[in-house]
Amino acid sequence: MKRTKPILFNYILLSFFFICFSLFSFAQGTVSGSVKDANGEGLIGVTVVVKGKTIGTSTDLNGNYTLMVPAGTQTLVYSYIGYSTQQATLTVEDGKAYTSDVRMGLDNLSLDEIVVTGTFSERTQKDSPMSVTLINSKRLEQLASNSQADILRTIPGITAEGGGGEVASNVFVRGMPSGGQYQYTPLQVDGLPVLSTFGLNSSAHDVYFRNDLGIRNLEFVRGGSSTLFGAGSVAGIINYTSVTGSAEHDNKVQLEWADGGRLRTDFLTSGPLSENLFYAFSGFYRYDEGPLFTGLPTRGHQIRGNIKKLFNDGNSSFIVSGQFIDDNVQFYLPYPLANENDQRERPIGNDGEEVFTLQTSNAANFSFDTPFGRFESPIGDGVTTTGGYLMFDLKHSFGNDWRLYHKSKAAKYDHWFNLFLDGDGNYANSPISADTYVGLSGDQFTSGVFTYADDGSALGENDLVFRNRILDRRRPMEELSGETYLTKTIDNHNISFGTFLANTKAADDNWLSFFVGDFRNAPRMLNITLTDTAGNVVQHATNGFVSGSQTSNRDHESSKVAFFIGDEIKGEKLDIDIGARWERASGFINREVGVGSNVYQRATVSASDFALALAALYRLSNSTNLYANVSRGYFFPQLRSVSFVSTDDFSSLSETETYDTESIIQGEVGVKYGQNALAFTAAAFYVALGDRRNVDFVDVDGVLSEVVSVQSTQTIGVEANVNYNITRGLNAYGNFTFQDHEFTEVENDPDLVGNELRRQPNVMGMVGLAYDDNGFDLNVSSNFLGSKFANDANTVELDGFNIVRLDAGYRFYLGTNESLRVGVSVFNLLDEAGITEGSPRQGDSQVGTGDFFVGRPILPRRVFVRTTFDF
Repeated sequence: MKRTKPILFNYILLSFFFICFSLFSFAQGTVSGSVKDANGEGLIGVTVVVKGKTIGTSTDLNGNYTLMVPAGTQTLVYSYIGYSTQQATLTVEDGKAYTSDVRMGLDNLSLDEIVVTGTFSERTQKDSPMSVTLINSKRLEQLASNSQADILRTIPGITAEGGGGEVASNVFVRGMPSGGQYQYTPLQVDGLPVLSTFGLNSSAHDVYFRNDLGIRNLEFVRGGSSTLFGAGSVAGIINYTSVTGSAEHDNKVQLEWADGGRLRTDFLTSGPLSENLFYAFSGFYRYDEGPLFTGLPTRGHQIRGNIKKLFNDGNSSFIVSGQFIDDNVQFYLPYPLANENDQRERPIGNDGEEVFTLQTSNAANFSFDTPFGRFESPIGDGVTTTGGYLMFDLKHSFGNDWRLYHKSKAAKYDHWFNLFLDGDGNYANSPISADTYVGLSGDQFTSGVFTYADDGSALGENDLVFRNRILDRRRPMEELSGETYLTKTIDNHNISFGTFLANTKAADDNWLSFFVGDFRNAPRMLNITLTDTAGNVVQHATNGFVSGSQTSNRDHESSKVAFFIGDEIKGEKLDIDIGARWERASGFINREVGVGSNVYQRATVSASDFALALAALYRLSNSTNLYANVSRGYFFPQLRSVSFVSTDDFSSLSETETYDTESIIQGEVGVKYGQNALAFTAAAFYVALGDRRNVDFVDVDGVLSEVVSVQSTQTIGVEANVNYNITRGLNAYGNFTFQDHEFTEVENDPDLVGNELRRQPNVMGMVGLAYDDNGFDLNVSSNFLGSKFANDANTVELDGFNIVRLDAGYRFYLGTNESLRVGVSVFNLLDEAGITEGSPRQGDSQVGTGDFFVGRPILPRRVFVRTTFDF
């Protein structure tokens, strides 16, 4: 009897739990099936999810899957990189089994991929009336080697120079003049610009952001309605979209090694946290002694992540995302190249070795007095960025054809851009003999003694010396930005209206130091004494250091407010987009006149302008769409380009030169075709830019100065992009751009009218071959960049060159959802040494003759080995 009560109690408790489980469990059925390609071959790793739910799976090694699906009418979504996304709707009853087999067709050029950049509504690339390029995550992982340039140069119409290393890539978009960087093509992450105002200083957008495994895709939208969105792009938008969590867990770890002393590890983890709540986190840690050896290794890391909440039956979402970066990299400027017979090749140094860079750890830690105390150069750190952003993204459907979209971001970075320049501006900007150096130091000097600082030995009789500068630039930045718009669907109209706001602050404090070393990789520092005509001995350089000073103390702040409206009119055959934007920008300028003088020139400037965009797309057939667009846009001058009328005006608000906007007219007509094995796009374009305020860093009498010139340009051209599926898993692809460009007006220098734009080739393109059978993959491509001029005067022509890349790997399947890929990637396979630019510091005075030519070659061949574990 003593055991009866506990036993009875256990039965009651078990019955209670059974009843609770029955009450709280939900009715569901089983859906099984296979996913195959057009040839009937099973596809491995296809993602299968229940639309709007946290339920999903992936196909196995044979392309089969099984999924428990809630009862009711449900839609299964099948997605796989390189194939058109498919959907299947079925009604599920509790306890029953169903079969859903799917055939997935190829999606060459990703024409059927949804585009979210430069549009008020989600639509496929094929149905967008603009030139659009989409690169998926798999291809992005292959392309990431040295910098953003490695990715962007594969896009039609973009010239991307990455000879400077991981950051500050020079990016030129078809028809647009630029000093490089991202002046007319803002770099965006998840729909908001990394930096809303360019020109507070000269740091490029990519110093604040690095690619990692958490990127879902890249969209590049050119012209058209891209002028209406965000920061008001002129030439187009480069938008990276981050991975967000889904119903299926996705984890990835990648280890990378490269010659030249590079080690890097990346990770990605994403998935569901609970019903309708998802997460995604990614990041990397890197150590690098290259790609060019300087004795100044770099290291750093970045962490990014987001939490996504679905609500309103999955029709609305709220995402909180953020980034923290603490990274430093070396930046490489042009240097003197051997120019025998105008060949422009890497020179031979004093030690008999080929010279790749003149940056050196021997010049680190120079210090000197300034009005604000002792300054120690941080050149050893290179380009450093520490900070991050916090971002909110809300998409809400009100259920009555009204939808709300809102994004806002707060960012703050401590940033230094420290670099070795390409000469000192006075001593010939090239390696010279010791006797020549003495002569250039002044007529009063008759002789000199040159010894190495590290061991006291004398400089060799035939050895050369090179005098250079270090430019340290402190550029902290902080920004608040946001975009909000409402969309209403009325019949076949999708009407949207909204606003964009931004406030950006940045400093631009510069320190310049001069030093002398010998001519070799990682130059050795020199002690130099000079003797004048009176027999006096002067200590000219100690441990290589000659002199140093702070050269600027400046702050700039920009505020922007914009309003825009658009209508996307969708018809059975014809779609029409029309939109307008008005924007006002105001800036505050604060510059100290003479560092340490406590005398400042301050000014407030402002301007407003409008943009108009009209586009149309006509569905000629199921396979062919025709499109056209025309737009009138604007660009606000860089605040750093605004000069004061008088350098003697120290009133509370000094008078400045004009702050008029730069106008741009763009037009494009094209065709998009995709059917079976062939997909291509082709377009003709026109670009006219008026009153562009160009800013160059130029040596003026040995002083590094910002020189402003006002220019107008015009360009016409054509571009094409093609992908052909030769057989299962084997694709041939390529693109081609031709552009005819010229200056139509140049203020204060009419002789430049008719010249070609600097650093913009007339011809560029790419061809490639890709193979992937879900085990072995291979991608070989060649980027061709035609000849171009190094300066506006067109006095120096740079030869064209090819950059060949090889990416190959093999994937081992370790389980249903686990795989290991071992791969190799070779950048610049043929070790091409083409010259990407001359010396911007010499500007229009540079010539192509002489024993040495200051230029920047392509980075040399580099081999990467990667292992990637997916689980």
